[in-house]
Amino acid sequence: MVMHPNDNIIALATPSGAGAIAVIRISGPDAISLCSTHFRSIHNKKLNKQKTHTIHLGHILKEGKELDEVLVSIFKDPHSYTGENVVEISCHGSPFIQQEIIQLFLRNGCRIANPGEFTLRAFLNGKLDLSQAEAVADLIASDNEASHQIAMQQMRGGFSNEIKALRDELMNFASLIELELDFAEEDVEFANRDQFRALIERITKVLKHLIDSFAVGNVIKNGIPVAIIGEPNVGKSTLLNALLNEDKAIVSDIAGTTRDAIEDELNIGGIGFRFIDTAGIRETKDVIESIGIKKTFEKITQAQVVMYLIDATDFNPDGSERQIVEIKSLQNKFPDKPLLLVANKTDQLTDIEKDEMNVILSAVEESHLILLSAKTGEGVDELKSKLLDFVNTGALRNNETIITNSRHYDALLKALEEIQKVQQGMDDQLSGDLLAIDIRQVLYHFGEITGEITNDDLLGNIFANFCIGK
Repeated sequence: MVMHPNDNIIALATPSGAGAIAVIRISGPDAISLCSTHFRSIHNKKLNKQKTHTIHLGHILKEGKELDEVLVSIFKDPHSYTGENVVEISCHGSPFIQQEIIQLFLRNGCRIANPGEFTLRAFLNGKLDLSQAEAVADLIASDNEASHQIAMQQMRGGFSNEIKALRDELMNFASLIELELDFAEEDVEFANRDQFRALIERITKVLKHLIDSFAVGNVIKNGIPVAIIGEPNVGKSTLLNALLNEDKAIVSDIAGTTRDAIEDELNIGGIGFRFIDTAGIRETKDVIESIGIKKTFEKITQAQVVMYLIDATDFNPDGSERQIVEIKSLQNKFPDKPLLLVANKTDQLTDIEKDEMNVILSAVEESHLILLSAKTGEGVDELKSKLLDFVNTGALRNNETIITNSRHYDALLKALEEIQKVQQGMDDQLSGDLLAIDIRQVLYHFGEITGEITNDDLLGNIFANFCIGK
């Protein structure tokens, strides 16, 4: 991304298309004066003489003619989102009006903003650090309560403040150790080694905690894939429809109706779950159905949780033994996948039969059991509650820092590797000059997260994923 910080940039800040209103944003050193040239206030005010954070009613003029009645909000540097002069024009939401206004300013001193360029300027002007800027994109993309909560916490600087504090402490010790190198002949020690060791242990503990949080953060950000599997005609599609409360999948008494994976998302307790209804697992000579079954096993590999459905009405002494063999075979094939056993069609069982099934299936180790009827909805809420148990929502409830960004995760892993080298160097009583090399690497990786250390390619990759106008 080529940066031209003195340019005046313009973009539509609201979604394109017709609407009640649209907001057009301009940022740059001449933003207010440029807008003033094409704006006539109903009270004959001059925009460049007005106070920051004020709104003014008037008309945008094109060649002396009124193009639209608008509200113009002005924000003077440095008290704006970008740290520059910013103007936001609220006009009527006609696509024609939007383009006429944008084209007017493009012909008179502005250029179209690149994706994320407003937020990039906020970062370059010190309004946000890099991790906070990335949280802006996460906030816009958040589609459930949990991902929104994490993005808001990172935008407030919770994560970056934690990293900055550690970086400042480590920087202080690094400067003391490097100062010792200037007095090597005097054999003096400015950095207290006991305090330094305690700091290293604390940094190591924090880094490990943040790295571990990525497992939770990643699934919260991207949704938790749940594969619904089982033999044909056990009610997988009916269960998917019951979970989604709509007829998403075709339901039929004919075995093998579902031949391809059907996916949809559901928000449960603020967490996004992506359910995958798969083809029934059985021996078949049907070529199309065989392809569907092959895809089923592919989806199991991709899933975070596997939900294995059993037809409760088919759970007789002979059938139960066969099904338990299938379940254990599945566990052996995918040992790292949490397995949720769901006995469906329990509305057709007596209470005694339910108790017997519960006893038999509860004996299957490393699995969780739910009895339900997808047809009547009985037990579906219990199933949703059980799915939430697979997510560590405790960290969310306690407002702990959770990592969701893979770039941050990679930098933390590298920082941990380097801090462990420092720890090993301390144990081996290495000289200060050798310790200083590894300490600098830790500081480098911390700086990558917060943006003290950046390059144009990195910034280009990050902000290219933003929407234009943000």
